[in-house]
Amino acid sequence: MVSGAVSEISSAVSGHRPAAAREHALAVTRDYISQPRLTYKTVSGVNGPLVILDQVKFPRYAEIVHLTLPDGTQRSGQVLEVTGSKAVVQVFEGTSGIDAKKTSCEFTGDILRTPVSEDMLGRVFNGSGKPIDRGPTVLAEDYLDIMGQPINPQCRIYPEEMIQTGISAIDGMNSIARDTVLCPIRFKLYVRLYVSNYRLYFEQKKLFS
Repeated sequence: MVSGAVSEISSAVSGHRPAAAREHALAVTRDYISQPRLTYKTVSGVNGPLVILDQVKFPRYAEIVHLTLPDGTQRSGQVLEVTGSKAVVQVFEGTSGIDAKKTSCEFTGDILRTPVSEDMLGRVFNGSGKPIDRGPTVLAEDYLDIMGQPINPQCRIYPEEMIQTGISAIDGMNSIARDTVLCPIRFKLYVRLYVSNYRLYFEQKKLFS
């Protein structure tokens, strides 16, 4: 082992750049598979993008599943629902061509993760974290959950600046602060409600005056 490592280091130092580049490419594209993985051929139904499997041992929510079709096509999916030994898997590439009797489903035991490193800066990726800008593959420094982590609301800056709408009922009784989430449709409903109330108020005042 030591002699082999020394020979590799010496060859890299002596200027064998193509070999080092080839090893780098293999390291990037190598599929590290954790064992054991459970494979099933218990597809009981297909409904739209969903595949229903029975007799699954310990399925987990959001677990990644690899499906192998009878013609050898590989597809991926994610567990959306678990009820006892039944699992509902959403297939990312669609369910066309899936045979309930001949399709094998491999449960990976892990969630969807994406490789992250500083090489991602300035790159373009799809929703699965794969590069789509025709650039080189990202050499990962770590693999993180693609869904990310929730933001702690206590870390937000307390909103203090008010947005003046020009409507006294809103500015005085239900003021809107900047940097807060307010649906535009809800804001329009507020404006319509206050305007209609003002019209009703002035009409009643004019009627009884």
